Amino acid sequence: MSVERVILVDELDNPIGLMEKIEAHEKALLHRAFSVFILNENNEIMLQQRAAEKYHSPLLWANTCCSHQREGESNLEAGQRRLQEEMGFVVPLKELFHFIYKAPFDNGLTEHELDHVMVGYYNENPEINLEEVADWKWMSLEDIKRDMNENADRYTAWFKIIFSEFYHFIESQKQ
Repeated sequence: MSVERVILVDELDNPIGLMEKIEAHEKALLHRAFSVFILNENNEIMLQQRAAEKYHSPLLWANTCCSHQREGESNLEAGQRRLQEEMGFVVPLKELFHFIYKAPFDNGLTEHELDHVMVGYYNENPEINLEEVADWKWMSLEDIKRDMNENADRYTAWFKIIFSEFYHFIESQKQ
């Protein structure tokens, strides 16, 4: 099995090197990442529950999929690759915005990411990869916001941060 490497970046998203993923998380170094939000015709988000075997945040809920770009891969190519790998489908994606965040994992590792947030639209049921995803569901933005306030421990550390940014972005577009 090949070692997965992440793209280390500066605060302007300029690549400054590659590093093995676990080492970057141990050292909390800033690296490029992406988060995909799939919405349906009812404006609900497809959430995924991480598989029980995941090395961090098992069985917690998160956005449709997220991961790290590979060297030479565009943000949109990376999002579509991971969407296929985890959820079993591909749709056109649009990058909405990016931001930097830092979030601890439940096992002592830390995410420090320049996260490219993307959106796509789909109305079917996914064909989840059970090695990556335990379950999935559609939820409205308001229901996610309410449930996150009442049951924060059901969600990954990074999803709480990313959802807040996504929610504010969507709300700002309504004005």
